[in-house]
Amino acid sequence: MVSADRTAPAGTARNSHAKPGAVVLVNPNTSTTTTAMMTAIARRSLDPARPVRGVTVARGPHMLTDPEALRAAAPEVLAAGLRATAGGDCAALLVAAFGDPGLTRLREAVAPTGVPVVGLGEAALLEAAAGGAPFGIATTTPLLADAIHARVTALGLADRYTGIRLTAGAPERLSADPVLLLDRLERAVRACAERDGARAVVIGGGPLGEAAEELRARCAVRVVAPIPAACRAITRLLTGRGPTG
Repeated sequence: MVSADRTAPAGTARNSHAKPGAVVLVNPNTSTTTTAMMTAIARRSLDPARPVRGVTVARGPHMLTDPEALRAAAPEVLAAGLRATAGGDCAALLVAAFGDPGLTRLREAVAPTGVPVVGLGEAALLEAAAGGAPFGIATTTPLLADAIHARVTALGLADRYTGIRLTAGAPERLSADPVLLLDRLERAVRACAERDGARAVVIGGGPLGEAAEELRARCAVRVVAPIPAACRAITRLLTGRGPTG
């Protein structure tokens, strides 16, 4: 079984009282449309009184679909996070890509400020595994499959990981067709449950946020939508409470 404490991201501390300031969502790709979509989901997922500010990295890939894109995004995430905390009104940082690019370096850099940093992928995986049930991942990026496996192992979750199911079709094509994306992701989620025995399925991608929310209503298996999962982790860190949803 995974203990409740493991739902809190590593390298952060719980606070007994809510901190003032905004949650700053850092989008590691350069799509401002994706930033706006993810920020809207975060606002719905957090306390309505908590401001959320979306930030798009200054340069880099438009989509993070391979390991090189993740590596290229990491220094931009670090720079954006440091700019956000320099203003003094940042309560928490959310790295909003499933691969968590730059997460460790950003945590280390802002540790003296006491600002917690949550990675979207880390938070979703820990939440899926928290009850000890087997979990899988459904996503659109085949070139990141090895990196995802490595991340699961690094978090100590390999013993209950049932594997990854990938959608058919290029990620770029799917992102341009929301109806097709939803259909392909739903098939992948069902394969995780029916073929692999997963009892929870993580949707592997921040830009998949809207589809993830819809799949929660369409699928019998528990679907872990990554942005709300990250927001629940942030709430725990800022207030000491552990909302579910």
